[in-house]
Amino acid sequence: MSGFMVVPIIVFLVIVAPLWLILHYRSRKQLGEGLSAQETAQLNQLIERAEKLQQRVHTLESILDVEAPSWRNQ
Repeated sequence: MSGFMVVPIIVFLVIVAPLWLILHYRSRKQLGEGLSAQETAQLNQLIERAEKLQQRVHTLESILDVEAPSWRNQ
């Protein structure tokens, strides 16, 4: 019975654990580096787009408030 458990433990310690540790610390390193210049530019574009959409929604809501005051209740 003890020989049955030794093989999976050895396989885990020799193959799985080192890969797990390498991948874990590689991902930690990438998170620590922050955003690249391209990712920062893309994030800024998305922020600008979100602000424009927010302005459009606000404009549409103000138009609806004037033309159909009870639209929010529906």
